[in-house]
Amino acid sequence: MTDSPIRVAQILAGGAQGGAENFFVRLVSGLHEHPSLEVKALIRKHAHRIESLQQAGVETQGFRFGSGLDLLDRHQFRKALKAFAPEIVMTWMGRASAYTPNSQQYTLVSRLGHYYKLKYYSHADYWVGISKGICKHMTDGGFPAERIVHIPNFADEREVDPIPRDSFNTPLDQPLILAAGRLHVNKAFDVLLHSLTEMPGVTLWLAGSGPEEQNLKALCAKLGLESRVRFLGWRTDVTALMRTADLFVCPSRHEGLGSIVMESWAHRCPIVATDSQGPGESITDGVSGLLTPIDDAKALAKAMNSVLQSDDLRQHLIQSASDVYANGYSKASIVERYAQFYQQIRHSK
Repeated sequence: MTDSPIRVAQILAGGAQGGAENFFVRLVSGLHEHPSLEVKALIRKHAHRIESLQQAGVETQGFRFGSGLDLLDRHQFRKALKAFAPEIVMTWMGRASAYTPNSQQYTLVSRLGHYYKLKYYSHADYWVGISKGICKHMTDGGFPAERIVHIPNFADEREVDPIPRDSFNTPLDQPLILAAGRLHVNKAFDVLLHSLTEMPGVTLWLAGSGPEEQNLKALCAKLGLESRVRFLGWRTDVTALMRTADLFVCPSRHEGLGSIVMESWAHRCPIVATDSQGPGESITDGVSGLLTPIDDAKALAKAMNSVLQSDDLRQHLIQSASDVYANGYSKASIVERYAQFYQQIRHSK
């Protein structure tokens, strides 16, 4: 006799846009397809995300996830959670974790995608860290190691076509590099712009928006790079951009996992990254990418130039990274790891 499907509620109170929010849709949709799981998503009322999940067949319900004073919404959320009667509840990030109480009726899991303050997650029964560094952060903070599991992210594996290489008035006869992410000081796009001064004739597509946008544009003008840098704003087609560019670069000062690393592997765009937390853990230097010291513009430029100037190195990095992804970071392998984890903790209460 086999067990019935495990009822799992996935809770997200994230923003309208963001990497974690995009991965939530990918993972929950993948879990829904797994025969051992019955999944429901309880998320903030972003219509596009609710629609994406429902199109994937996931039962989805929206809430405001307001402040602690929003007692009506909190009551409605908890009522819906109780009505679903989950065996396991997994929360994503701080607001969802604060909204979701521990209960004898289900096992509570908090998923951490960054080095967050642990007090907001201490009431959970188990924790998922998307990198080994984040798992260590939790054990160093006093969480029991036997209740922490490491499960990384997988990429958006949907097949995409490259966009025209001359998009955004880009010269066809020059090397093209791509960077993407929130325009925040942690992402160190200022260092990347300094690196570009060491790379004559190279064009940069910078996809993203954020608080550093005006500072980065001012620095771009100061360095005389305006003719070679394209600020693309927030994009939903980063994987298509990867299919177009010659190289992807991740210059971050701080990067919890760097899911963008897995995107570059899956879409066969060689990567150069700084040795920040996530990329430094996942990338094997010279195999699945090249690593450089944090805040070292010259070293970053040297590594990028080495890939752009050697087709042999570029092809080696592409193939090796593709193999690494297929053997440990693919959708099929990550969904199965979650399913096995849920099975292990199913009867823990």
